[in-house]
Amino acid sequence: MLVVSDTSPICYLVLIDQIDLLPRLYDRVVIPQSVYEELGVAGSPAAVRNWIANPPNWVEVEAIVVPADAILAMLDRGEREAIALAEQLQADVILLDEKQARGVAVERGLSVVGLLGILGLAAEQGWINFAEVIDRLQTTNFRASLSLIQSLLTRYQTDK
Repeated sequence: MLVVSDTSPICYLVLIDQIDLLPRLYDRVVIPQSVYEELGVAGSPAAVRNWIANPPNWVEVEAIVVPADAILAMLDRGEREAIALAEQLQADVILLDEKQARGVAVERGLSVVGLLGILGLAAEQGWINFAEVIDRLQTTNFRASLSLIQSLLTRYQTDK
């Protein structure tokens, strides 16, 4: 299964020490060049900059030229490139968290999963304790509604 990722899911997976879930869930993980660059900018957390400075061999970086498109132009560069790359590669899934970008991707027929979806898939496999990982996630600046978090905690609660 081929997945293309935007910056946010990778950033937060690194910050909560769960980045190795991606190659467990997906056969190929591809990021556009702009996402690679965003992960390494000076404003990124040190852990993220260190991770992308020596990315694992399961991450593929692809350059893409985004065709002129008024809808994509409303998104940031990483989102634009991730959507265009997912379309070009006919990806099975695109990893996006930002609401507007998710909407554009869905309108274009792409299957979208966000960070919480990745964590949910991992919890369903028994690979993580969802509550513990959410506790770590809440120490970052990741934002999601309290009702969504509570709903997911109930859905993925374990007796571990």
